[in-house]
Amino acid sequence: MDPAAAPPPSPPSPAAAPASAELVCAQGRNLKAVLCQRCGSRVLLPGAATFARRELLLPAMRKKAAAAAGGGGGDVVREHWLVRDMFSFENVGFTRDVGNVKFLVCADCEAGPIGWHCLDDKDSFYVALERVAHE
Repeated sequence: MDPAAAPPPSPPSPAAAPASAELVCAQGRNLKAVLCQRCGSRVLLPGAATFARRELLLPAMRKKAAAAAGGGGGDVVREHWLVRDMFSFENVGFTRDVGNVKFLVCADCEAGPIGWHCLDDKDSFYVALERVAHE
């Protein structure tokens, strides 16, 4: 095949983003375990989630009762672990419904929200990379 006729190289995968490159395998899954930043409790095992980019507004980090109340400041987060089955989690809790959303919190220390789940989409749970630790 003539090198001039070769197809152009494919664009870099979203998993190759600088902030997350060391956390994502070639298949787009988490290379390391996902842990609570506060207590170190294991939230996800390696390979249990897929890297995803989506802009979501999460309330500021605090205890579960305060997170469920809503209000206060928040952060727009863009890089997440996408979990398709709630039984893939090792340890996660959910707040009460806030509109059509439940926020994900650490089930041990109740720190959060570490993620987001829309009740309209039963198979999508987002865990913000910047709200968790990795080992």
